[in-house]
Amino acid sequence: MEELNILSWNLAHRTRLWTDVLESGADVALLQEACEPPADISNHIDVDPEPWRTDGAGKKRSWRAAIVQLNPKIQLKRHAVRSICDAQPGEFAVSRVGTLAAADVTHPRTGEVFTLVSMYAPWEDPHADLASSWIYSDASVHRLISDLSVFVGREKGHRVLAAGDLNILYGYGEEGSAYWAKRYQTIFDRFEALGLTFVGPQFPKGRQASPWPLELPRSSRNVPTYHTTHQTCDTATRQLDFVFVSSAVATRVSVHALNKPEEWGGSDHCQIDISLA
Repeated sequence: MEELNILSWNLAHRTRLWTDVLESGADVALLQEACEPPADISNHIDVDPEPWRTDGAGKKRSWRAAIVQLNPKIQLKRHAVRSICDAQPGEFAVSRVGTLAAADVTHPRTGEVFTLVSMYAPWEDPHADLASSWIYSDASVHRLISDLSVFVGREKGHRVLAAGDLNILYGYGEEGSAYWAKRYQTIFDRFEALGLTFVGPQFPKGRQASPWPLELPRSSRNVPTYHTTHQTCDTATRQLDFVFVSSAVATRVSVHALNKPEEWGGSDHCQIDISLA
């Protein structure tokens, strides 16, 4: 085995997609919005034992981020998720249980240990007193960054790969908004400051939107990874899924959005293929 093959995918809480995960050929899957797998699937995979829910703001979400070991030959050590209210010093304290999952994986060829993190940033609402119709997720992402910082214990030498659905945009704001572009950019700046480089997916490792959306800068290399209920995988326009990795090993990572219609899959998010050489 020359590479470690990783799948990142938002399952949109669709139980039937567990079969596709099992048959993906990946060594490890980083999942978001994953419901509890059916019994016939559970017998063939190794998944973390956390409850199948995402906490927060009184909303019932019977799904969560998860890390699934698909190749039994891979060495994997999970990090137990602890609520930030209950965690002890040095444990994996999470602001909102269900938004993060983490595990150490040993590269089968080099013996290096990498920390893999599955990330999911739920939408949030402004305070009720504001009577605002906004929804936003950048606050959720900033919590994720704060929480996964526990795996960065030195300036150099860490090996962290974090991937998932962040529900934000890269390089622009909705409908060309400069305000939202600035808010979103703080996320990518903060990952970079932590020592985690944005590695994709970006064109040509994925199909770009066609026709080109008016809100998207012509210089963008974004590839659509999500379609709304009014779109199909053919007409998808926005990239909401991203991969970050420790800067020292970024050149060894290849990220590809499987966003052609014939490879998209049964979710509103396409599958993201990650190879670690």
